Amino acid sequence: MTVKYAGRAANSGVSSRILGAFVLVAALGLAGCSDVDSMLFGDSGTDTESAGPVASDASSPVPAPTYSAPAPSAPAYSAPAASQTGAIGTVARITPVTIEPGSDTGSAVSKTIAGLRSQLQGLQGSLAANAASYSDLHSSGAGAATAYYEARGRITARLQVGTTRGNPELVAEWNRAQSALDQLSGNINRLNALGSRVATDANAAHVALDQIGAAFNVSGAYDEDHRQLSVLQDETNQTIILQDRLLGEVSADIQRQTAYVANERANLTTLASAIKNGELYGADLSSPMFSSGRGGAARSYAGGSAPLVTIRFDKANVDYQQILYAAINQALQTRPGAAFSIIAVSPTRGTVTAVQLAQTAAQRHAQEVLRSMTDMGVPASRLTVQSQTDPGVTSNEVRVFVR
Repeated sequence: MTVKYAGRAANSGVSSRILGAFVLVAALGLAGCSDVDSMLFGDSGTDTESAGPVASDASSPVPAPTYSAPAPSAPAYSAPAASQTGAIGTVARITPVTIEPGSDTGSAVSKTIAGLRSQLQGLQGSLAANAASYSDLHSSGAGAATAYYEARGRITARLQVGTTRGNPELVAEWNRAQSALDQLSGNINRLNALGSRVATDANAAHVALDQIGAAFNVSGAYDEDHRQLSVLQDETNQTIILQDRLLGEVSADIQRQTAYVANERANLTTLASAIKNGELYGADLSSPMFSSGRGGAARSYAGGSAPLVTIRFDKANVDYQQILYAAINQALQTRPGAAFSIIAVSPTRGTVTAVQLAQTAAQRHAQEVLRSMTDMGVPASRLTVQSQTDPGVTSNEVRVFVR
């Protein structure tokens, strides 16, 4: 077996405001991978006929308040005395405002004030519940992230020192890591629902603030009515500030966790291939540092025609994955937008039947290399498979070119 790697330098390729974030994030795909056993040990018999290019891939207005007796003040909620710091951000301290009670002066404005006060007390209770929910979700996310990293760390350490192909212990650790990422995905969905509730409450608080401002202009009010309106106005402004703070925390957590899960899904794919082969590769090749390059017309790597890697299949069980990974890694660091051509090369010696059998075997090897590259994280839209004969070779080869 011979694996040749030609590394070359190349030219470098060079509050509805917040609510919208929940709509966008909710649309992202967060589904987990299938069980690792099918990923690692699925059907490896790909039909040679499959060789060829791979296809690329707002809230209803609040009704006019009606008079009701002032409700008891909502109990003040306090987040944990010390901010919780975990693997995913820091929990903000949210302490809802205590609403001051007021007396009924008997005026029409006083009845409006009572209704607005009752509504604001309800918003305070909702704020307390939402803050508690966020604290719980934050802690749950941090715990899942910790479990994921522990499982991934055990896998990486074992692969680093060397292990057997498809080690069942590492398969079990992979499944634990996958389960932790699935828990994080569910956490993101619950955060989206929480963010929608907080945004709805914030909209209701703004409507109440407008109604308080309008109540100042209603005739027939006592001085006490205006005093109570001023107090209520201040309390509503404080409520809006707290709601915006909580909304910002939730939105940032969603974006952070979404990017985290998407990146680690890709890393798990690479780990699955590493477990299958019993050796560690490195970072996933579809990570942001490699996928930010500009696309363009296909062109040869470094302007040359030499293959990036040549894999000679002159014996069974050719071990080429580590060298292939290193070569692709270097090529993508030099030009992030690079694509790859996988060429199945077969000899022309012997009978017609022997030549045909050699072509079939070479195509099968090319499909195997294609699967290895996608397992490493190279997007399928950047890969093509072709075949050709070469009278100068004595055994089947697979040549990988950068284009």
